[in-house]
Amino acid sequence: MPSLDSDHKPADHKPADHKPADHKPADPLQRERGHLAASRAALRAMRADVESLDLTDVTGNWVNAAVLQGEMSDRVKALADLAHTPLFFGRLDYQHTPGMDQAEGAEREQFYIGRRHVHDADGDPMVIDWRAPVSQPFYRASRRDPMDVGLRRRFGYTGGELTAYEDEHLTDADAVTFSGSAGGSQTSALLTAEIERPRVGPMRDIVATIQPEQDEIVRADVHGTVCVQGAPGTGKTAVGLHRVAYLLYAHRDRLARTGTLVIGPNRSFLHYIEQVLPALGELDVAQATVEELVSLVTVSGTDPAEAAIVKGDARMARVLRRAVRSGVRMPTEPCVVVRGSRRWRIPAYELEELVQELMDRDIRYGAALAALPQRIAHAVLVKMENGGEAPDDRVQDAVARNPAVKAAVKAVWPVVDPAKLVFRLLSDAGFLAECADGILSPEEQQTVLWAKPPRSVRSAPWSLADAVLIDEARDLVERTHSLGHVVLDEAQDLSPMQYRAVGRRCTTGSATVLGDIAQGTTPWATGTWAEALEHLGKPGSRIEALTKTFRVPSEVIRYASRLLPGIAPDLEPADSVRESHGALTIRHVPAPPPTDDSSALDATVSATPAALTDAVVAACHETLRQEGSIGLIAADHRVPLLAAALGAAGMPYLDPGTETSAESRLTLVPASLAKGLEYDYVVLDEPAAIVDAEPDPRTGLRRLYVCLTRPVSGLTVLHTRPLPAALVN
Repeated sequence: MPSLDSDHKPADHKPADHKPADHKPADPLQRERGHLAASRAALRAMRADVESLDLTDVTGNWVNAAVLQGEMSDRVKALADLAHTPLFFGRLDYQHTPGMDQAEGAEREQFYIGRRHVHDADGDPMVIDWRAPVSQPFYRASRRDPMDVGLRRRFGYTGGELTAYEDEHLTDADAVTFSGSAGGSQTSALLTAEIERPRVGPMRDIVATIQPEQDEIVRADVHGTVCVQGAPGTGKTAVGLHRVAYLLYAHRDRLARTGTLVIGPNRSFLHYIEQVLPALGELDVAQATVEELVSLVTVSGTDPAEAAIVKGDARMARVLRRAVRSGVRMPTEPCVVVRGSRRWRIPAYELEELVQELMDRDIRYGAALAALPQRIAHAVLVKMENGGEAPDDRVQDAVARNPAVKAAVKAVWPVVDPAKLVFRLLSDAGFLAECADGILSPEEQQTVLWAKPPRSVRSAPWSLADAVLIDEARDLVERTHSLGHVVLDEAQDLSPMQYRAVGRRCTTGSATVLGDIAQGTTPWATGTWAEALEHLGKPGSRIEALTKTFRVPSEVIRYASRLLPGIAPDLEPADSVRESHGALTIRHVPAPPPTDDSSALDATVSATPAALTDAVVAACHETLRQEGSIGLIAADHRVPLLAAALGAAGMPYLDPGTETSAESRLTLVPASLAKGLEYDYVVLDEPAAIVDAEPDPRTGLRRLYVCLTRPVSGLTVLHTRPLPAALVN
């Protein structure tokens, strides 16, 4: 294995170069640095070319000018050269084997692989976009299947400067192959260093370290939905984001028309991941939480677990369907339209046939409401034609707007307001019983009813589950706009009704569903991905499992995996590629002995928080000697106490999702917000408190599993109370 410092100059490979031989530096590393400098200069020239464009003569009006100027501004942003972001991270040297097909685009011998395409003044590529077909072997080629690649070179950077490289000879039986590629046997130091590089800001891309099994998911066809079951640290979130970037590259025109969306569990999480796609050159991907998707009302309340479970059950869709159509009445009176001196009468039985036809067609309520006056008007026009008149379409539209027709429609097919409908369901026991008969039990109906109905829709304490019901009702009235592709992260925490809400946003598109059954921490958490995909409206979609963790040290993931038999018995424990001895520390903090006549239990309850808090603050101080980010994770109710203790100790801290800075690298994280986040080092406060804060033991242990698996380099667990039985040696 070659050395990684700049003095090492392997003699067994000379990178291809299209300059004359007398212009090449003798040092391979210097040649690569020269190509980097030339590529950066070419990128600056590309940016300057865009900035110099004069739009005066190509825009017909100010609207076109504004649109084009916006597109040009986005193009300039996408061409930015980020000083600390490597312009390229790898190189492929293709071999030319007689009688074998070459990889698509591999007519040239050598390609530099990077985050974006860069070309020189003549249009020749200097850096190839990682998403291009010719780049695919960088991620998938192996000794077993070299994919026409003779050599794969990885580059190492320090502060944006190219400082090292490693070579993998894929067709030389005697050469070393690193484990960063499929079929390897020895660890790539550059790959390991990139994975272990300290986390000092938002989540970063993994474009330089994508593994073969991840790349298969990233490049999956746009027409199909993919569900990824990923253990902690397997890169499932990054895979989902890189899949968006790939699809936008491969199907830009289609997705530019239809749109893409990334859905996360909370704003802290979305803030943490928001820089990944811009770093890959994609600036226009929307992000939202489920709550923001269903924003017809303001969420200001919460439901007890029992009520939230029933409201989130897929059966509520059937209840709402009945409720939406509950106001439809069969006509009992004829509709009489007066035009000039003539009266045209549509008898009640004909009106009933029209209404029944719309009911049987099962079209959306609002579409039927819009169609009914036209149907009645058409019936009138038929009578007019039979009476010797020759009406045209304008007459039909006029008849449809006739007051008599409007009154007839209002009587049989009234307008439905989704929020008012759900308000009535949750406050009117009789109406709920009518709509839920045979669907919900009387006990379940009582569970979802408001104990004290609010006075109005505006004053109602709507919960997230209520907002999802309103969104379902709205879709029954009018179709929800469908996007081209949706990424749903931390999907295991969604209820069936929330899956339906997301599925409505991609009925004509596809989805990437990301999650981990073992990390489901809601009372309604997903049981199986097959069920989840059914509720999403994508039954039978492809399910992939990522079980190799690159982030979590082996010692930590083995410790956390002791919980799996009790929280997700069907899942296999993850394997870590990183052996890191000493990454796990468990410290018991004894409670001070009783100082008065109070019982030992009372003394523990009163004295333990202070003793444990002091130990946690000391552990944070000790961990801050390490490089990188530190996350202090605690049960939510312990956070204010720890915040005060950190303040008293003069230790500034950050909120979850906030970038680390010179002022602080320590983040105080409530356990409920830890999911999806990662830190170089984690200090975990009182596991038993995290477990007890949840409504049931399984959910509590799942929450603890999430917290235990946040570190990249080290985990320190401090406790006074007994650890869960599965974690006791």
